[in-house]
Amino acid sequence: MAKIHCLNNISAYGTDRLPDSYQLVDDMSEAAAVLVRSASMHDMEFGSELQAIARAGAGVNNIPLDRCAEEGIVVFNTPGANANAVKELVIAGMLLASRDIVGGIQWCREHADDPDIAKAAESAKKAFAGTEIMGKKLGVIGLGAIGAKVARAAIDLGMEVYGCDPYVSVQAAWNIDTRVKQVAQMDDLYANCDFVTIHVPAMDATKGMVNADAIAKMKDGVVFLNFSRDSLVDEAAMADALASGKVRAYVTDFATPAVMKMENALVIPHLGASTAEAEDNCAAMAVDQVVDYLENGNIVNSVNYPAATLGSCAADGGRVGVLHKNVPNMMGQITNTLGQAGANIANLVNASRGDFAYTLIALDAPADAATVEAIEAIDGVVRVRVVK
Repeated sequence: MAKIHCLNNISAYGTDRLPDSYQLVDDMSEAAAVLVRSASMHDMEFGSELQAIARAGAGVNNIPLDRCAEEGIVVFNTPGANANAVKELVIAGMLLASRDIVGGIQWCREHADDPDIAKAAESAKKAFAGTEIMGKKLGVIGLGAIGAKVARAAIDLGMEVYGCDPYVSVQAAWNIDTRVKQVAQMDDLYANCDFVTIHVPAMDATKGMVNADAIAKMKDGVVFLNFSRDSLVDEAAMADALASGKVRAYVTDFATPAVMKMENALVIPHLGASTAEAEDNCAAMAVDQVVDYLENGNIVNSVNYPAATLGSCAADGGRVGVLHKNVPNMMGQITNTLGQAGANIANLVNASRGDFAYTLIALDAPADAATVEAIEAIDGVVRVRVVK
């Protein structure tokens, strides 16, 4: 019986998808897989039983990816599962920044006891007047699952959309609306757009990418929206730009001490994926990926190992998954070891990602313990899983 530990509250819509042969356990040291949302795992030690971690969401900065790879633990995320929820909040953020809706609501609350509030509102409302987003130009940095949806929704609302993503995948490219004006250089996007929204992952290469130099290239009075990660924006530069009026409004889903001191910042308490539908979608996707890995050895949407799949292993005589370093002649050593043991390879797939690789092998018969030990002894092999 496979044991699963939920480190955070995970939607029952997902956990109910676990087969009857699976058991939810309170003790993480017993678990073959962990389902997690936002809990930090960096200081945790992982038991020898742990084979997979699935993040019910896209961001994985709460998980020690490199250490997991070294220990042969495959980390999954759920890209796109919460994309619609984030898209809707980005659109709401643009509307909030275009018209002083928040200020108007606050004014009404402050004058709640005024018996002539309706008349007073007619005089006061001019202070909260704004502009429409129809006809304005939106720049979308990052055209993945979320960025592509934002772009399409903005176009349908009458905006002219520019997109920039030099690293967009072939699969993601199919989802980009043909009406998006794709530009190769970020400078072209900055120079043209009234609104800019960013949708890229948080990593060393993107940390602080929205800095003073980038902001200087934007149109005067631009509205900048950040529903990806707080670390993408240089907060000191953004504070200066807001104070000077270079940036008219900064809409962010990340409340930090620095951003709370910024004038003209609209701060939302990380609500991007906080919808019942998004939590259900993320949980279901995370569970399905974990089950597929544990039962078939297939890797889909991992962030520290490559994608590799052979479909269902129901018809295989045996199946073995080898997590290993991405070094020369590894494939030859693995297949040679199987050949010396008299094991016949029916099918296999091998893929690499950075310093690590994965080889999934379908056999005519189950691999015996001695053969598994021989593969484990190969220098550079991290872990061997007997799937079947």
